[in-house]
Amino acid sequence: MQIQWLYCPVCGNKTRNKIRDDTVLKKFPLYCPKCRKQTLINIKNLKTTIINEPDA
Repeated sequence: MQIQWLYCPVCGNKTRNKIRDDTVLKKFPLYCPKCRKQTLINIKNLKTTIINEPDA
């Protein structure tokens, strides 16, 4: 079993979350304590994709 840190897609620093190779996340609000931004992401098989939603 492989465990990895989640990295911020904006600044590239470590966040406070870890994921395993069997983790599946959909529309997860990832918060970065360094750049103080929140990003919606999907994770499947340790692959992270960013969700770009239009502003309301």
